[in-house]
Amino acid sequence: MINSSVFQGKKAAFFTLGCKLNFSETSTFAKLLADMGVLTAKEGERADICLINTCSVTDVADHKCRQAIRRMVRNHPGAFVVVTGCYAQLQPGQVSEIEGVDLVLGSNEKAQLIQYLSEAWTERVPQQSLHRHHTVPTKDIISFQPSCSKGNRTRYFLKVQDGCDYFCTYCTIPYARGFSRSPSVESLVEQVEEVAAEGAQEIVLTGVNIGDFGKRQGSSFLSLVEALDRVEGIKRFRISSIEPDLLSDELIDYCATSRAFMPHFHIPLQSGSDEVLRLMHRRYDTALFQHKVERIKRVMPDAFIGVDVMVGTRGETPEAFDDSYRFLDALDVSQLHVFPYSERPGTAALRIPLVVSEQQKKERSKRLLDLSDSKFQAFYQRYIGQQMEVLFEQAPKGRAMHGFTANYIRVELPPADDNYLLDNQIRKVRLGGFNRDQSALLATLS
Repeated sequence: MINSSVFQGKKAAFFTLGCKLNFSETSTFAKLLADMGVLTAKEGERADICLINTCSVTDVADHKCRQAIRRMVRNHPGAFVVVTGCYAQLQPGQVSEIEGVDLVLGSNEKAQLIQYLSEAWTERVPQQSLHRHHTVPTKDIISFQPSCSKGNRTRYFLKVQDGCDYFCTYCTIPYARGFSRSPSVESLVEQVEEVAAEGAQEIVLTGVNIGDFGKRQGSSFLSLVEALDRVEGIKRFRISSIEPDLLSDELIDYCATSRAFMPHFHIPLQSGSDEVLRLMHRRYDTALFQHKVERIKRVMPDAFIGVDVMVGTRGETPEAFDDSYRFLDALDVSQLHVFPYSERPGTAALRIPLVVSEQQKKERSKRLLDLSDSKFQAFYQRYIGQQMEVLFEQAPKGRAMHGFTANYIRVELPPADDNYLLDNQIRKVRLGGFNRDQSALLATLS
């Protein structure tokens, strides 16, 4: 039984690492605590509870998680520290041994955060005697925690799916998140209707492998997209990331003519070498990926297409990398998100004998990042001088205001005292040249 009185008047601090799904879930944790009377601590305030939502996609991510946990413990002495997320699921014992950590919740247990906190805060035995970490094996991760929140952002993030059934050789996500699962279309429509009533203009669909939505319920991601497109009030939907083999031609064609789905796709490629894709146990080849890009560009010529690429994976020979580079160079995509391969304990990739040196990884990453910059700038330059609608996002008073066009061009308005009034407003602007750091196009209101 939850003892609500132990929450009253407490303050909480949050820190999130990793993907958009993690940020969405952290926002939901904050809302759950707020409903119990817990306030979010302001910057510089000491919190009574600290929650760190972790990532474990690389060994660098693990290191950053440990740093973040220690920093939160140091900045909030005496706080009750909870750690959840992928790193917590994969290494619960390691996390619980970090000085200052009170509670570690795995992927199945985090949905019961309030229950665990209530029990811990009303427990009469000494804190050091409590069972500090709670996780279950991968096969037993079955819970789904709904999430449709924005935290301190303007756009909402709707969690539509969790887990993954595909054990790519380099990846630990299925072990950390469990197998694919999703809620009903009806429940997601209800969440979207609720945030539409709150004034939401844009929602990003998030998940681990959202193209697998509904596979165990006899539904499909396309059916979800069609249902959400009918919800009145929401002006924009975005699909955060979707596997190329699950991005059907029917879905592409629907988005091209839909009311609210934006011409914006993020598609993981990982390698432009068919040989490396086979070693990774990916479920497509470069021919299928090229077909998807060409299909998008044929029906949505202005679409922004972001692509994930991994460099230096085991088995990536110099010849395979060159194949990958040439393939990406020829693709009509807008930006590359480049990640160096990281060894993960327990993954099948460790059985592949050819190891790429760290120096080679850096050199290959640099080549692809340079290619990405040229593609990104070429895409943006096509729109200089045009008028486009932008959804503006909150900014501190007197600071530059930023927002995005329908096709995900980042736009910047010069600083002005009344810029903050544009938050969550869709306004027409005329696009100018690049800002100082080349991350956005300068604009003036039309």
